[in-house]
Amino acid sequence: MIIAVLLTALASLAVFYAVQLLRTAKARGALKPKAEGTAIGAVANFFDALGIGSFAPTTAWLRFRKLVPDSFLPAVLNAGHCLPTVLQGLVFMKLIQVDPVLLIACIGASIVGAVIGAPIVLRLPVRAVQMVVGAALLIAAALYAMTNLNLMPTGGEAVALDGHLFVIAVVAHVVMGALMSFGIGLYAPSLIMLSLMGMNPTAAFPIMMGACAFLMPVSSLRFIKSERIDLRLVLGMAIGGIPAVLLAAFVITSLPLTILRWGVVVVVLYAAVNLLMTALKARPDPVPVEQG
Repeated sequence: MIIAVLLTALASLAVFYAVQLLRTAKARGALKPKAEGTAIGAVANFFDALGIGSFAPTTAWLRFRKLVPDSFLPAVLNAGHCLPTVLQGLVFMKLIQVDPVLLIACIGASIVGAVIGAPIVLRLPVRAVQMVVGAALLIAAALYAMTNLNLMPTGGEAVALDGHLFVIAVVAHVVMGALMSFGIGLYAPSLIMLSLMGMNPTAAFPIMMGACAFLMPVSSLRFIKSERIDLRLVLGMAIGGIPAVLLAAFVITSLPLTILRWGVVVVVLYAAVNLLMTALKARPDPVPVEQG
């Protein structure tokens, strides 16, 4: 019953976000999706549904192709991957069993974090965004490498947490929800933390994907109204990502993920170093004032 209510609420939130996205894009004359955005959404969300993640490789490609200014990265990542991530949340919360109380608590905590983080990101100077995202990419590359080297926690068999572990998990998801607004993916840190607490890694999937699925529409509703966004790119990413998630979740049964992760490590490291060097060379810029 609880899961059914969550799924209904998530679907309703996604519809509301999609309507607002289309209305905003129409008002700005940006209803024509970018073809490259569609390709980015398809590839990134296909691998995201397999557990590789979408934020880090998308950031690397956006910077390599110089598709948007660095200050646009958090908004484009969150708004562009929002609807495909919602679909992932719907699929995994339906298919995988986990304690519903823990699931709801972590989702709620992540939303609180997103509400706190989104307005901060929109007011940060470009150099600060570059530094934060660059550091996040280095961490992401390290996590990919650790996964390939079997250095990640294997987890236990639990599908619930009690006492202080429950509290720690909830508080941590507030922080991770806020960091999502900066373009720092929640999947890896959530999975690692829950596994270290003794949870079955499979049971962590609906928590991390459900948290992202709920918090991303909340933060993205603010992002799509800002000036730091390319709505044509965002629409393309959403259109390409939705069928890719369905393909990965229901059709593909095996891929050489270790090889793919090593490829992602190289690409993400390049983007991280490039982004940090740009930030270090740049002069401090004034703090922007968001309009509206």
